[in-house]
Amino acid sequence: MNLKQLLHHFTKELIEIYDEQEIISIFNISVEHISGFNRNQLMLKGDAVLEDVKLNEYLKTLARLKTGEPLQYIIGDTVFYGLTFKVNSSVLIPRPETEELVEWIIEKCKREQFNGSILDIGTGSGCIAISLKKNLNKFAVSAIDVSEGALAIANENALLNNAGVNFIHADILDFESAEKYDVIVSNPPYITMEEQKTMHINVLENEPHLALFVSNEKPLIFYQAIAEFALSNLKDNGLLFFEINEHLGKETVQMLSDKSFVNIELKKDIQGKDRMILASGMKLRYDSL
Repeated sequence: MNLKQLLHHFTKELIEIYDEQEIISIFNISVEHISGFNRNQLMLKGDAVLEDVKLNEYLKTLARLKTGEPLQYIIGDTVFYGLTFKVNSSVLIPRPETEELVEWIIEKCKREQFNGSILDIGTGSGCIAISLKKNLNKFAVSAIDVSEGALAIANENALLNNAGVNFIHADILDFESAEKYDVIVSNPPYITMEEQKTMHINVLENEPHLALFVSNEKPLIFYQAIAEFALSNLKDNGLLFFEINEHLGKETVQMLSDKSFVNIELKKDIQGKDRMILASGMKLRYDSL
């Protein structure tokens, strides 16, 4: 079997799980991981017969893909904001919309031309904290997570990317600290149990529910806790960033306003969905005068 025939086989076996463009993307990444060919090389070598050892690797990958397991978990890594991150079932697979959040933070910090400290709450794979450290290298970056498994992966990723991040094992729902930060950022769990019904099987059966879901009754529980933490731990004029549930933008803005945050910005992602919020703690300083 050659690679062209193998792509046809992948498509036939996976078409009930993924659409055709997704299958092509999955196949291209698999080829780069297993055979080391980029897309141009794949076009040139598509007719070459595969060695049995390589073919077996592809077929094992395909068998796991058919169960709904995400490719990123199968190959063990993914790319986020130009960096390579190890991933496994202890952490969420980083998403493109989170890259947009990272880009927004970097733009704001560079525009304000200040150096200081950043705290990433619910760091998972460490993708936000590490990407910020690599691009804002003068900032001191810390990150917390309730999952020891996630922190183990985050530490590996910090070493892999040569990024000095201070990781802390803690639950934000009862975390207390005397530290003050210039920037606090979080992409906390925000998918309601009702929304779970519409999600793809490869997410539901493989990615950690701890990092994904909240109850229908308290969808903003983590945002409220983080906002309360920021009231005490954000420096004067500090910035609070969230990735949010696209359906709860107005509610999240109102919650922040009720807690005396100002200059609140609701930002859409590249798909036009309400996905990010920035709020300033500026008013907190005046309230204390």
